[in-house]
Amino acid sequence: MQAIYPCVSGLDVHKKTVVACVRRINERGQVHKQVRTFGTMTRDLLALADWLTQERVSHVAMESTGVYWKPIYHLLEGRFQEILLVNAQHIKHVPGRKTDVKDCEWIAQLLQCGLLRGSFIPPPEIRDLRELTRQRSQLVAERASVANRIQKVLEDANIKLASVATDVLGMSGRAMLQALIAGQEDPEALADLAKRRLRAKIPELKLALHGRVTEHHRFMLRTLLRHVDHLEELIATFDNRIEAVMAPFASIRDRLTTIPGVAQRTAESLIAELGTNMDQFPTDAHLSSWAGICAGNDESAGKKRSSRIRKGNRWLRQTLVQAAWAASHTKQTYLAAQYRRLAPRRGKKRALIALAHTMLTIVYHMMKAGTSYHELGADYFDRRNSEQLTRQLVHRLESLGHKVVLKPQAA
Repeated sequence: MQAIYPCVSGLDVHKKTVVACVRRINERGQVHKQVRTFGTMTRDLLALADWLTQERVSHVAMESTGVYWKPIYHLLEGRFQEILLVNAQHIKHVPGRKTDVKDCEWIAQLLQCGLLRGSFIPPPEIRDLRELTRQRSQLVAERASVANRIQKVLEDANIKLASVATDVLGMSGRAMLQALIAGQEDPEALADLAKRRLRAKIPELKLALHGRVTEHHRFMLRTLLRHVDHLEELIATFDNRIEAVMAPFASIRDRLTTIPGVAQRTAESLIAELGTNMDQFPTDAHLSSWAGICAGNDESAGKKRSSRIRKGNRWLRQTLVQAAWAASHTKQTYLAAQYRRLAPRRGKKRALIALAHTMLTIVYHMMKAGTSYHELGADYFDRRNSEQLTRQLVHRLESLGHKVVLKPQAA
């Protein structure tokens, strides 16, 4: 293997230690290696950075080991020409020679020959935003879990509130739950707490709120409601923080929300996961492959064995699939037409993935060119293949015994 860089370093990262190898090639082509082990405390990492700088290292590579690479990357960032964070699957260890020293030497050798491909690391402000949006998503999921637990307690007490009310934790539902916790058991008094449109269902509520509520049920409901209130307070805190961090990217977020199915929170998550600079992805196909939202490529001997999507950024994939589901329910839009076109013959799940892929492509070009979303219309596919569609419809009518005569409509 031919060396490209004269002096590089490979790091084998662990929880408590970092094994570093500096690999240098002199003018005669002779290889010199130095291996040292450092701790992961800040003082030790600063010593590692000083040593690499002293050795005039130009490029550094390390494996993406859990979250342990993050403090090392932060302290080394900006000191060298390039720092590569490499997927562990891309680095093949030599069989029978698996030690920490051999690992860092192998990483350094691959890096020196230009055989490593770095992972996408967004700038610091996007990394902060990403951590905020991911934590908010976790809190929203936890709130949904607690809400399901409240529903299980109500079912155990034979309170069928969810069969009548759309949202058990809405304004009316909370009032009824608070009354149940306070000891109120009269179904008529509980049903009278309904607000607005739910008051039209008071007769059904009287039947649904007649159950067997014990002291244990009241304790569980009281505790779970407190948990929900605490989670909602945390979610509101994260929303405010995200709004402040999102200020420099507000214009991009507003443009993304013009895409059907993309709400404000979805746009914030897209910016947090992708960043705003699309130069790191040469084409939209590269971005789709990185996100794991395109069809897989598994072919051998001319036979396609599988088209399952690969493992990519699960946070981005989750956001895109949710947005695709929302877009598939919109009216008179190109995205909804694409979903209805694919779902009957490919299935709903494959159609959602295809729609998510289309939406990611739209986001890529909007960010790349700084353009706004242009709606193609629900009849786009009919207009694109109008002659073919006409032949199909005529054939169907003729198969039913009709004689079809086509006349062009006046303009």
